[in-house]
Parts: sequence; structure tokens; C-alpha cells
Amino acid sequence: MPPRSPDARCTSFTARSLSRKISQFYDDMLAPSGLRGTQFNVLVQARRAHRAGQKPLTVTRLAELLHTDRTTLTRNLQTLQGQGLVEVVAGSDGRSRCVVVTEAGEQAFRLGLQYWRKAQQQVRAVCGEEVVAQLEQVVDLMLERLQAASEESAA
Repeated sequence: MPPRSPDARCTSFTARSLSRKISQFYDDMLAPSGLRGTQFNVLVQARRAHRAGQKPLTVTRLAELLHTDRTTLTRNLQTLQGQGLVEVVAGSDGRSRCVVVTEAGEQAFRLGLQYWRKAQQQVRAVCGEEVVAQLEQVVDLMLERLQAASEESAA
């Protein structure tokens, strides 16, 4: 049987398939905390600035860090706001909006962190440390290259 041509397998489909499988795994593991993986990741990124003594992240900057669009992030933030885990407040220029993790959000993060750590351990146990490390290297490299290509095409 001849080897498959590089275009025979859709890179997007492959990446999304893995992403969905990993997301579902983390969602299942995080379920006892009441958080989904996407919500946990929003809390992680939003609280980093605060923990570092910096100003709260704008919605735009948070979307960039999460590699998502503002519309998707806004939907996720509305859910977190409804649960009292974050507040979206006016930014320094009056036009921007910033995300602040509430005390309830901090508590949800701490609870979720326990389950997230278990998920991390299980993924590494099932897939192997070396495979996970290789995946992380490939993803970092591809994100960097695709970001640069996107910036070049926008210029």
C-alpha cells in the first residue's frame, strides 16, 4: 500500500479530533468542581495578572491568551458572570472591558485545580510523559508559526 499523500488527512480535522477528546476528558475530570475545562482555563488566565500585581486583563487580551475569538470568550464570560465567578468591569480608557476574578471565582479555581491536577496526571499516565512533551513542543511551534503567518498576511 503506498504512503498517504500529505493532503490526504486534514490537519484541522486531526487537531480538532484530539482537542475534542482531550477537552471531554478534562470536562469529565473537572465535573465535580462544577467547572468545564474552558471555564477553568478562563479563570487561570484571568487571575494570573491579578496574582502578579498587574491590572486586570482586557477581554481582548484574554481572548488572545486563550487563542479564541472575543465572541466565544464573551459567551464563556457570561456563564462565569452568571455563576458569580468573574466580573467584567470598565477598563482604564472607558471603552475596554476587563475581567476580574471574584472571591467565589478564586474558590472555584482552587477546587477545580485539584481535579485539573488529577486530569493532568491521568493524561500523562495514559499517553506517556514523552508523548505529552512531544505534543506540547509541536503545538507551541505550530502556534508560533501560524501566528507569524497570520500577522504577515494581515500586513
